[in-house]
Amino acid sequence: MSARRLVRVNYLVALLPSIGVGILFYIVIRALVNADRNERAALKRLEEEDARKAASPDQP
Repeated sequence: MSARRLVRVNYLVALLPSIGVGILFYIVIRALVNADRNERAALKRLEEEDARKAASPDQP
């Protein structure tokens, strides 16, 4: 292996942990955003259902 190629490999090895952490950060943030979006949609559905029940005449 030439010295120049060895330097490139060393740079790559030095950057791998940062790249891995960046990918992990992206995955975690994406999961949080998706969970928040799903929770908001579920709450909206529940509120609409409650509003429909409140608007409909009471049935004994």
